[in-house]
Amino acid sequence: MTKLTHFSSSGEAHMVDVGDKSSTRRVAVAGGHITMQADTLSLIIEGNHKKGDVLGVARIAGIMAVKKTPELIPLCHSLSVDGAEVRFDIDEKRSLVRCEATVQTVGKTGVEMEALTAVQIALLTIYDMCKSVDRGMTMGEICLFEKSGGKSGDWSREA
Repeated sequence: MTKLTHFSSSGEAHMVDVGDKSSTRRVAVAGGHITMQADTLSLIIEGNHKKGDVLGVARIAGIMAVKKTPELIPLCHSLSVDGAEVRFDIDEKRSLVRCEATVQTVGKTGVEMEALTAVQIALLTIYDMCKSVDRGMTMGEICLFEKSGGKSGDWSREA
């Protein structure tokens, strides 16, 4: 049976010691979406939202979140991020915005938490900027799509 790594043998929370691990190239991709009213999505698409470029601000918020992840997740390691990208895809038919974040590093621990945090914060930023016109927005299907590198190797949701 696999055990949780963030607990000592006596059950106390601790930060995992990664000192003896090898540095490898690590990449994580995560995604999710926010659903909204069609009129709200139109404001975003047309750039007519009174608060400005909703997706531009959300992209910056997601990238900033990558750098703040160890401050938000208690046992998450601080690491040097080599790259972070936040992308959006608009689905007018379903009235939603998809967000995908890719984070890269060369290090001793993965960047899954950074990618997931980027998605969450980018979507929350969209909510924050649009809540004055649509409080009924919902965020969902936030998950890790894939990760590569490290001792555990590659993983893909589709595999």
